[in-house]
Amino acid sequence: MNEKIPGPHQEQPVFSRGRPLAEAERVMILIHGRGATAPSILELAPLLAPTGFAVLAPQAAGNSWYPYSFLSPLERNQPGLSSGLQVVADLVAEAEAAGIPAERIVLGGFSQGACLASEFAARHPRRYGGLLIFSGGVIGPLGMERQDEGDLAGTPVFIGCSDVDFHIPVERVHETADIFTSLGAAVQKKIYPQMGHTIIQDEIDQARKITNGL
Repeated sequence: MNEKIPGPHQEQPVFSRGRPLAEAERVMILIHGRGATAPSILELAPLLAPTGFAVLAPQAAGNSWYPYSFLSPLERNQPGLSSGLQVVADLVAEAEAAGIPAERIVLGGFSQGACLASEFAARHPRRYGGLLIFSGGVIGPLGMERQDEGDLAGTPVFIGCSDVDFHIPVERVHETADIFTSLGAAVQKKIYPQMGHTIIQDEIDQARKITNGL
């Protein structure tokens, strides 16, 4: 993003755990879900991020990144969607300015946060340290024609979701995995029977395989 996108999420606080950014070797950006908070998603930090990580968690205005379902037409979720994507872009740029290259930056989130992380990576593909998608997927109506261009260059991606998630249709999980595969990512997708809308230990274990490798 070259031009800054103003919106509701700019000037919101960013919470952190782990090492200070100036001393970190790796960075994880964790994005909370609808109705949740940045401090709540940071509870995952000790489970997901080994020693050496700075973990950054931005706070959405009103605890929601965009107002409607992630399957709604994109314009319905503006300006929140573009504003949230700008927040992620700014944090990536901040990490790079601190000397952390993109290949040591992990993006991740749960639910609405996972959707925002997914959409950012699809729109801005390059080699990241990893992408952790817990119960989420790219944003927009099912079957929407996308114009993503670029190369994730082997970025390891983990996508975990239930087969009966009320918020995330399994078709979108498959579609998201296909999009990232076509963009050159190394995708691992796991569909968990009857899991519901949550994060389970196996997902944490799969994610740690990515973060431990950085």
